[in-house]
Amino acid sequence: MTEALSAPGFYPQPNEWTCGPFALKHALLALGRMVDVNQISSTARTHWWSGTNEIQLARAARAFECDLVLERRSDPEDARKVLLALLREHTPVLLCVEEWTHWITVLRAEDRKFVVVDSTDDPQLSVMTWPQIRNWWVYHDIDYNKDDPPELFDLMAVKPRFRATVKGDFSVERVKVLRKPENQRLARHWNEYLEDLLEICRPPSVRIAEPLSMGEFLRRHQELLLTRVAYWHGAIDRNDVARILGDLRFVSDTYGLVIPTSMTRRALADLAILISLWACADRGIDGMFGAPGSDTRPIVREPKLGKHIRRTNGRRK
Repeated sequence: MTEALSAPGFYPQPNEWTCGPFALKHALLALGRMVDVNQISSTARTHWWSGTNEIQLARAARAFECDLVLERRSDPEDARKVLLALLREHTPVLLCVEEWTHWITVLRAEDRKFVVVDSTDDPQLSVMTWPQIRNWWVYHDIDYNKDDPPELFDLMAVKPRFRATVKGDFSVERVKVLRKPENQRLARHWNEYLEDLLEICRPPSVRIAEPLSMGEFLRRHQELLLTRVAYWHGAIDRNDVARILGDLRFVSDTYGLVIPTSMTRRALADLAILISLWACADRGIDGMFGAPGSDTRPIVREPKLGKHIRRTNGRRK
């Protein structure tokens, strides 16, 4: 849950040698697994001088219940077909680009475009064409023939050993939304949203009777959540709460998460608590009910309500 968060979402790598762990981290995130990049670096034994090679990344992947499957092609069209086939299966792919010096993650192919995560880019998620990918990806094997080096295209498919019940659908349109400056916070805290949503929602399943999407759930209950959280906090703006709920919906839709109708009451309570905690963390709250610091603050008695609160438009600040 939120307090246990240790693996932020999409953010730039802090140095020049951790692109491999970041690439694997992003692949795992697409498979619904949130792993701290430091854990991957430690498991892979990433080195500041040499970075992380494919053997080290494969070792780290196995530690997190995945296999890295190497595919090599010498013809760019064959390489494209292999890449497309894997992405159609929602299998994230690692590519070592820039003449085998930098790792990236490819998550999706759509309308001749590819969704790429590059931890050195800003923002990290981007949309690229096939010629851009091809020219970035190709490796010239000068060790084999210095005068006329053959062209190679190597990829590492990240195949989960576990049953991936949720997989991220990072479509081109979703990536365009995440690339907007106003959504940088959402991208950076992506894991935090997903981790909390996995406690509230369920993966899509034919066994769930009458599942509700987050969009439908909020259509029915958002006004109640906005009204009550804004009332009880007092200093929070409804639009700020609506933005958080919108971000939760965006992440939920990316992974196809649903709320079973039988769990509606619990989900409503969970979301109310969650956004109330966010409001308190963002704007603060006065001490109350004998909490530390509450007795030292000025209080005003309100006989009609029988409460001791500091006045902020009639609500607790």
